[in-house]
Amino acid sequence: MAIHGSLFEDFRETESRDQFVRQNSKLLKVRMDYGPVSARLGSMVAYQGDVRFANRGSGGLDKMLKKAMTGEGVPIMEASGQGELFLADDASDVQVLYLDNDMISVNGANVLAFSSSIDWDIHRVAVRGGMMAGGLFNVSLRGSGYVAVTSKGEPVALDVAQAPTFADAHAVVLWTAGVRMDVRVDTGGLGSLIRGGTGETIQMTFSGEGHVLVQPAENERTSGAGERTGRSGGLGDLLGG
Repeated sequence: MAIHGSLFEDFRETESRDQFVRQNSKLLKVRMDYGPVSARLGSMVAYQGDVRFANRGSGGLDKMLKKAMTGEGVPIMEASGQGELFLADDASDVQVLYLDNDMISVNGANVLAFSSSIDWDIHRVAVRGGMMAGGLFNVSLRGSGYVAVTSKGEPVALDVAQAPTFADAHAVVLWTAGVRMDVRVDTGGLGSLIRGGTGETIQMTFSGEGHVLVQPAENERTSGAGERTGRSGGLGDLLGG
């Protein structure tokens, strides 16, 4: 008896000495011998070896309070032990980067995993305009170590120093340190939306030095039971309340 074909050869495990490496475009491989990692709750699809998991909720009391107030946050589990861990999130594309004493601001819906050496917090994004005050929150990841984020399809990295840059708030994955973000209401505003306009009334605007990563689809908000309830982004529900 034998199995013929190239299935097991084509999809064999990727070999790498890095802590984080893409197994393929949808799957992250984590080497556990570098120490514990924080990962999105429920993102484990497989592991080999002795890997243990602990639910960290929203990352401590202070972050739990911030999450309750802002609606933003990342349900986190801590993975530790020895072996190899494979993570994914609903077959979204996986993007890996290494922070070297740096910081990025990420939409909470796009956070997949990060090294234990990375500090994270929910932060308010300051913007002009009283209407928007108090309503903009994102997840900051800071320090040195690996970060894995997801995107719905292959993203584009826009250099904001090259030209004025604008993006749908629900499509923004992250931006780097040195980038300034503000919000504007698109031409026509709410009146245009009521009269059957484009519906793209709220936009993020970017300037400064660095990059913004934009995915070719919009995030959806999920309820506590995991049900999809509509679009969501780092801006939260500015119009919905």
